[in-house]
Amino acid sequence: MPNYLFKLAHSQPEIVAYFDLRHKIFVEEQALFQHDDIDALDAIAHPIIAVEPDALSLEVLGIVRIYEPEPRLWYGGRLGTHPEYRRGWHIGKGLINKAVTTANAWGCDRFLATVQIQNVRFFQRLHWDSLESIEIRGIAHHLMQADLDYYPANNEIRPASQYSQAS
Repeated sequence: MPNYLFKLAHSQPEIVAYFDLRHKIFVEEQALFQHDDIDALDAIAHPIIAVEPDALSLEVLGIVRIYEPEPRLWYGGRLGTHPEYRRGWHIGKGLINKAVTTANAWGCDRFLATVQIQNVRFFQRLHWDSLESIEIRGIAHHLMQADLDYYPANNEIRPASQYSQAS
């Protein structure tokens, strides 16, 4: 099984690669957005990336963002894996684990995500419950909640500020 590193994106090259992969997945591939998928939540979001730890150059293989729109309520969003690395769900599972354990370390009482219908069963196997069916941008989703007991807090230190594409 491949070895991946799941980490907060901190450096400018990591942030650029994070947004590039988001654009590739959500604008070019899925056509959910016309020009870009950047929104107001990016100003409060913490980007998380998956990389190969021993790679000679930076290539972001997966992405997700986490954000806290109100105290102790966290969301995950824009979860995606590079098309060439979608075999086996290893990257998606690792990103989900990093996202929820990090939010849990930062004082999360509730962690939610809107999940595209084709991924609901995958999330359920990872200890998520579906709260309701919803439609976003014409696509069926489920609002889902993570079982925080399954995702114990990690030791990630919360950065003083978020990182945006403009940083």
